Amino acid sequence: MAEGEMPTIFRSERAPLRVTMLVFSGSSIMCVASAIDPLRAANRVSGETLFDFRLVSVTGAPAITTCGLPVAVSDAFDPDAATDMLVVIAGFGTQGYATSKLLGGLRRAARKARAVGGVEAGTWLVARAGLLDGRAATTHWEDMEDFVTAFPDIDVRPDRYVIDGPVFTCGGASPAFDLMLHLVRARLGMATALDVASVFIYDQSRAATDAQPLVSLGRLDGYDPRLAQAIRLMEAHIDRPLTIAAIARRTGATARTLENIFRGSIGETPGAYYLRLRLSAARRLVVDTRIGMTEIAERTGFSSAAVFSRSFSRAFGTAPVKLRRG
Repeated sequence: MAEGEMPTIFRSERAPLRVTMLVFSGSSIMCVASAIDPLRAANRVSGETLFDFRLVSVTGAPAITTCGLPVAVSDAFDPDAATDMLVVIAGFGTQGYATSKLLGGLRRAARKARAVGGVEAGTWLVARAGLLDGRAATTHWEDMEDFVTAFPDIDVRPDRYVIDGPVFTCGGASPAFDLMLHLVRARLGMATALDVASVFIYDQSRAATDAQPLVSLGRLDGYDPRLAQAIRLMEAHIDRPLTIAAIARRTGATARTLENIFRGSIGETPGAYYLRLRLSAARRLVVDTRIGMTEIAERTGFSSAAVFSRSFSRAFGTAPVKLRRG
């Protein structure tokens, strides 16, 4: 721990932890719930208010989540309010929120808090405030490449969540639940953490350092394990696509067997699924970034921008340039 840093909150301690959740409009309701509900359940299970949490927004008005549901808050964000843990939860539109006043407020709050961090796109705001410089951090996998480019002084990792001294970051709703459950376990013990997990019938099968997948497969009960292997190979080779024969060999199947597995499980051929996976990645880049079409074509494994545009138009009914303009 660097000189001047306060002891970590991720340790055995039964003193109440004051937690401030700064929620922005454009957040996912699942991210908000995943950050709050494990702490609420821990209070209920323990019979004590061991996590004294409150929700705030920049203005004090409810934050409107991506599904349209408002999140009620108790107050406007006050950087000088006493808190032990500041959690910044954000999603779409973070660039518009990164004002000098807000970033200065985050820095001021971080100097007094014992820990500060971001959930999903909240990581961007924490990073823009300079609170992650020289630290390890993560963000949602969709933004990973752009985050690396934007913040060269941050050790960006593809992990589900990262804790580095007094800062923490996580990639999305499920990793946020993992992180909060880890906080409960570290402070109150495994028995309480298991009770909290059981409240939500939650089966934590991933470690913090597991990479965030492009395709979330769930548990895939009853499915041929070669299906999961093949999909993982595809998502790892978006920019340089493997042949289906090569994927089949790596999964220990023939190309014909792999095709039967995909048809039986997903209802399409491996080649069709692979193309759809690459085009979905391309569509996110078209809609959510200003990256040029030639670079998007390269990132998603197309030989040229023209080939990419034709494939994109067939899949989505409009050219990528038109979709971006719209």
